[in-house]
Amino acid sequence: MTKRTVKFLFMLSATMLVMGLSAMAYAQGDDAAVASAKASAGGWIGLGAGLGIGLAALGGALGQGRASAAFLDGVSRNPGASDKVFVPMILGLVFIESLAIYALIIAFLLMGKIA
Repeated sequence: MTKRTVKFLFMLSATMLVMGLSAMAYAQGDDAAVASAKASAGGWIGLGAGLGIGLAALGGALGQGRASAAFLDGVSRNPGASDKVFVPMILGLVFIESLAIYALIIAFLLMGKIA
């Protein structure tokens, strides 16, 4: 990872920590603290679900792009092999997409825990 990426991830985690701690700092009583903790937990679950599906979509898109580029590169070098390579390429794209669908299902399950 580059220094810029590490710096960004550090700043993102510090910001999320401050947001979580600020909800606890303004709690006024036991009932308010419990309500604030529940709201904060729901916010973290929602954030996790959103980030999870976003990262899964990004990873799936990058994987499908690389697989398609490799397929087109191979077919352009040897057009006669396109029949033998087409089905495994489609199968690989299906497996890549299934991982993104699993992440979507997990995000829906997480969002169900908020309510």
